[in-house]
Formats: sequence, C-alpha cells, structure tokens
Amino acid sequence: MNITGIIPAGGRASRISPLPCSKEIIPMGFRKTPDGTKKPKVVSHYLLEKYKKGGADRTFFILKPGKWDIPAYYLDGKILDMPMAYLTMNLPYGVPYTIDQAYPFIKNDIVMLGFPDIIFREKKAFKLKKEALQSLGADIVLGLFPVLNQKQAQKCDMVDWDEKTNTIKLIDIKPNETTLNKSWLTACWNPTFTSFMHQFLKEDLSMRKLNPDLPELFMGHVIQAAMQSNLVVRGILFENENYIDIGTPDDFAKAQKGYLTDEF
Repeated sequence: MNITGIIPAGGRASRISPLPCSKEIIPMGFRKTPDGTKKPKVVSHYLLEKYKKGGADRTFFILKPGKWDIPAYYLDGKILDMPMAYLTMNLPYGVPYTIDQAYPFIKNDIVMLGFPDIIFREKKAFKLKKEALQSLGADIVLGLFPVLNQKQAQKCDMVDWDEKTNTIKLIDIKPNETTLNKSWLTACWNPTFTSFMHQFLKEDLSMRKLNPDLPELFMGHVIQAAMQSNLVVRGILFENENYIDIGTPDDFAKAQKGYLTDEF
C-alpha cells in the first residue's frame, strides 16, 4: 500500500496578503545542503520533511490555479528526494474538496495530511500516527496539540478526547468560546476514510446545488460525520509540543523574528 502525503494549497492567504509569492513557499529559516552550506528553507519544506520521516512514498500538492511558483520551486521533488506531483483544485468549497481532487490517485493509499503554514517540531509525528492506525484499529488518527488560549482556539478545530482510550468524542470547529484545550492539526488515514469522504462530498455537493449559500466545509465536518457513521476516529497527543501558524500576522511576525532555527 502506498503512503501519500497531501498538501492542500488552495487558499488565498488573505490574512497576510499581499505576498510576493505563494504562502507555501515563503522563506522561513534555513536548511543545510549535503555539502554543508546553508540555503533558504521555505515554510512547506518542514511539513514535507515530516511526511518523508513518516514513510511517505510521494506527495501531491493540490493547487489553486495561479500558484505555479510552487511546482516551479519543488519541480519533481529532488530537493527532498521524494517524488512530487501537482493537481489543481476544482471546487472552492473548502479543504475537503481540495483533497478530493486527488481521489483517483490516493483511494487505495495510506494518506498523511498536514497544513503547510503550520509548523511544529515533532519529527516522528506522522510515523507515530501511521503506526497508530494499526495499533488502535483506527480509520483515521488525528495528531492533537495543546491550545494555550481562547484566541488560538478560535482559529482551530477543538477536540474532546478521551485520554484512556484515545477516542475522539467531539470536534468543535473554530469556537468563539470553549473549555476544550486540544486541537487536531495533522492526520493519517486509511482508504476507508478516503472513500467515506469522497461519498460525503458527493452528497454535500448535491445540497450545494440546491443551496449555493451553504458555508465553507472544513475537514472537522467530515471527521465528525465519519464518527457518526461509526468509523473509528482516534487521536494521539503531542503533549509538550507547540506550533506556529504563519498564516496569521502575529505568528508570521514571530517566526520572522527568529522563532525558527536550523534545528527546527
């Protein structure tokens, strides 16, 4: 079974626009080349490294038309020694629709999902989730991270998680207020969840044709529906991990001031 990383790159980066390039390839820190020299490191490189550590055989970028600077930068993936390919998004209704563009290519794969503007330190994050798919008997495993305050929670899918069983009980999408203190930021799933999402989106699209004003669909909506359909959704907590979302002005400024180091 192939292991495929997915990078949704269909956003407009409206929170930090205008930018001189696609948000996914904003320089953010440095990387070391095989000869020991330093080169600028773009923000999505951090996520791709973690996909590779997790065992990904390849990665698909799914692009908003116009973001041709991303394939121009990564080309065939030689920079990470991991094959890359590029698809363009079709329907502008949210991240699940963007991911579903890859359905014909990933329907039989283990899939890894992260967001290229969210950076965290745990290098084994996807390796651990991939292993947990089997050990926990799950269809999808979410990577959970501590959320420090209400302002941060308003930008996240907050998660009610049973620590003893690793069971996800509830997902609260970008709440104005919450008592929950964990969010999911990464995921790994098997073909059962890919198939479920593909069918879910067919039904959602039918409703949108009748009601074009339906709000944006988030991955949290799909995962919640999967739970209601008795798919096995589990979570593993990276308890001492922090993260930075460079898609927001405050965190972008923080990162630019030196939050990232060569070892990040």
